[in-house]
Amino acid sequence: MAKKKRQMILNLFLNNIGHHEAAWRHPAAEIDQLNDFSYYRKIAVKAEEAKFDSIFFADRLAVSKEAVQYSAASRLEPLTLLSAISVVTEKIGLIATVSTSFNEPYNLARKFSSIDHLSKGRAGWNIITSGTDEEARNFNYDKIPDHALRYRRSKEFLEVALKLWDSWEEEALIKDKAAGIYADPDKVHRADHKGEFYQVRGPLNVSRSPQGRPVLVQAGSSKDGKKFSAEFAEAVFTAQQTLEEAQIFYEDVKQRAEGFGRNRNEIKILPGICPVIGNTEEEAKEKEYRLHHLANPDHSLSQLSSRIGFDLSGYPLDGPLPELSETGHIRGHQSRTKLIKDLAQRENLTIRQLLHRLAGGRGHYTISGTAEQIANLLEEWFENGAADGFNIMPQLMGEGLDDFIEKVLPILRQKGLFRENYTGDTLREHYGLGYPASQFSTKDNRRSSIEKVHTSDQIG
Repeated sequence: MAKKKRQMILNLFLNNIGHHEAAWRHPAAEIDQLNDFSYYRKIAVKAEEAKFDSIFFADRLAVSKEAVQYSAASRLEPLTLLSAISVVTEKIGLIATVSTSFNEPYNLARKFSSIDHLSKGRAGWNIITSGTDEEARNFNYDKIPDHALRYRRSKEFLEVALKLWDSWEEEALIKDKAAGIYADPDKVHRADHKGEFYQVRGPLNVSRSPQGRPVLVQAGSSKDGKKFSAEFAEAVFTAQQTLEEAQIFYEDVKQRAEGFGRNRNEIKILPGICPVIGNTEEEAKEKEYRLHHLANPDHSLSQLSSRIGFDLSGYPLDGPLPELSETGHIRGHQSRTKLIKDLAQRENLTIRQLLHRLAGGRGHYTISGTAEQIANLLEEWFENGAADGFNIMPQLMGEGLDDFIEKVLPILRQKGLFRENYTGDTLREHYGLGYPASQFSTKDNRRSSIEKVHTSDQIG
């Protein structure tokens, strides 16, 4: 029997109006729909009809005066929005970004378990630590904690959440009306966690969800981020600028995962791709130019300064990016800062040119070209050890998503690289991931207390 051809994972990274920072100013942008659920329902249904693996929402927990003035800064809370989307979709996965720095494990575990139940097994959690002082000041901090400390706290946070999701074993529910027994207490366990940052008793007050737990996603590419991903993540959302860089990152994370005793296929590497699609390459580049023309340079500069933790306001736009601190000394987003520094140096970009390169994807790979060029790029990365799939990030959500679905997906399907139909119901099945057993499950055949009650008292 011929071996089934490996197929790529495709997520839709849904960033309200679009991923270009000036997308909201485009004549076709549905800016009045920004807080209207019907807008998101339309996109979600369209993505599901196209058989995308999932919809992904990023999140940030602060907003600046400049962002309010110059960008579509109003953002709905991801878990709330995905709960609503779960009702109007049936197959597509639902991934939300939630920070470990500003939440508690019990509340978050309960929320994700609830979404996994409501969606019948389609929930995913993009685990972040957050990285800006602006966010920290909304949660009783003067500044963001040190990078290594945030990851140490995040690891313990996740360990607690895993105990809570596992606290109900697979066979815990009895639901015996005649006997009056809902669940077997021997198969519902306390977490009894006492660590450096958390003390959590448990168990969770929600029974085990269809996937056992949400698919665990991580988006950090720093040294700490890659170690965290290798130990826990089932998918990694990453930003890479070249095929070679993507190949190095891919192999590095896979090998690290094997170092934790994991199968390299248990972790999916998914770079972000920001396509601008035209009938010709010239038409695509003209579309991209029009978006760049709508951007506000002062706001773009402020955004970049915040991202790299260095004030660029006093430097000429047509001059080079100044020397920045060593990445290891940065409190905030280390991996993205390194990517930006490397990009500017490799291509000898001025600050103005760098702003244009970052306007569409904040460091994710941007390509303007024909559908064939974009499909070929995805194939090249996918077939040459750089990706297991991609986060698709349309520059302009409406037009860009339609172009990708109508022009690129048919080519990928013709190449045998993307599905015609869903073959599973859960996000784990879409990704080709196994079901995680509860860490509290026992391998022996000892009878539970419920079985003993049935045997001795003959309830029934």
